[in-house]
Order: sequence, then C-alpha cells, then structure tokens
Amino acid sequence: MTGGTTGGTINWTTDEMMTIAAARGLAETPTCFVGIGLPSTAANLARRLHNPELVLIYESGTLGAKPGRLPYSIGDGVLAETADALCSSVEVFNYWLQPGRIATGFLGAAQIDRYANINTTVIGDYERPTVRLPGAGGAPEIATSCREVVVIVRQTPRTLVRTVGFVTSFGFGRGTGDREALGLPGAGPQAVITDLGILRPDPATCELTLTDVHPGVSVETVRTATGWDLAVAPELRVSEPPTAQELDVLRALEATRRAA
Repeated sequence: MTGGTTGGTINWTTDEMMTIAAARGLAETPTCFVGIGLPSTAANLARRLHNPELVLIYESGTLGAKPGRLPYSIGDGVLAETADALCSSVEVFNYWLQPGRIATGFLGAAQIDRYANINTTVIGDYERPTVRLPGAGGAPEIATSCREVVVIVRQTPRTLVRTVGFVTSFGFGRGTGDREALGLPGAGPQAVITDLGILRPDPATCELTLTDVHPGVSVETVRTATGWDLAVAPELRVSEPPTAQELDVLRALEATRRAA
C-alpha cells in the first residue's frame, strides 16, 4: 500500500512508515528484548540510524547481537555470530529479563485489545479455535518484566479488538491497577505503533488512546480500523514523514533478507 510522499518526491508505504516510527521510538533506550518479524526489523533499523549503542537481546540467548542482515528467527546463526555474549535461554530470562535489567520489550501481536492485552494463541474457542496462532514464546515474560513494552502491529478491526478472547501477554488487564494487583514489575505497553498511527495508554484509565497519526491518515480512518470507540488525545500529533536516509537504510536492510 502506498503511504505518501514528502515534497512530492519521496514515496513510502504504510509498512515503511510504521517501521520507521517504531525505530525512532528506540532512539533513547539502552537495551531492547526483540521479538522476531516486524520488531526485529525496526530494532535493527534503530541501531543503524538512531542508537548505535542499542543492545539487542533475543530470547535464544544472544546478548548484543549486531546482525548484518535481518534474522529469519531467534535461532538464526547470524545472531550468535555477531553477539557480544551468548547464554542459554534460561539464563537470558532468569538473569536478564526477570530482574528488570532490560529497558524495552518489543513485541508483535495477532490481536491486541483496548487495554493492550495481546493474543498470539488462538482465535475463537480454545478447544476448537477458528485459527491456532504461533503461541506465546517468551512474550508473556517480556510483557511483564521489561521496564516498558512497545508493540508493533498492522491496524484492522480484526487485530485491534475491544477484548481479546485469550490473553497471551498481559497489558493492563481490565484497566488501572490490574498490573499492580498482580505484582507485575514492568510499566507495561507504553506505545502501540501501527501502519496508521501511534496509540498510548491513557494515564488515568490505561485504555489505548490515539496520540499520533501518520502523514495522510485521518482520525476517521484510524477509528474505522479499530474494534472499539477509540479515544483521541486532545493534542493529536502528526508523525514526521520518513526521510530519504531512513528509507534507504530500511530498504537496504530488507534487501539483505531477500538476498539471503
């Protein structure tokens, strides 16, 4: 899908805008626990453009991975070959994640609801699902133990739903106070970045609220693509369009995966 132009000369897609917006959001974070797929693309773009000291951690036990191409999975050898250190999956969870040593957890989602609870398990009845999804992996621990969580997902009424049928990774439960009641250490999802804009939890209710729209996207378009009556921040921002450098680096990065 074509996203737009800057000055009538630079074309980008909505997926590229989403990935670039996510990469910008990692400019200040020191450490990132990276999910595979879109999160991995955005995190590697961030390390190349905005935050060269960003420490990328994958649940396979690679600490400080610096892959020259996008990895296919958490078990891709390029992660181990370029990491500062290697440990077991048990160690990366026990010694790094659960004690709160990782600043940002970066996740994808099949479904996410208005309180940022994530479903990657099943669509429909658990025993007889309409769709059986890939499952949890390390996402539940990432969602509870990282100091903050960023989620990246393409926005449709089927992905942004009022209430998920299965909570794989805990966001804010049913609202304010639920994380604290369970003793969860992390602050939870602080941004949901989509191909249309950015949603953040309301400080009072924890319900996801539209705070940014991407260039050329209307509020009505975002609301139509949301499975609940989406609230809009009083001071709605418009994302900066992708720069030529951001697009060049992103496209070169994606080309490395195709070439491999």
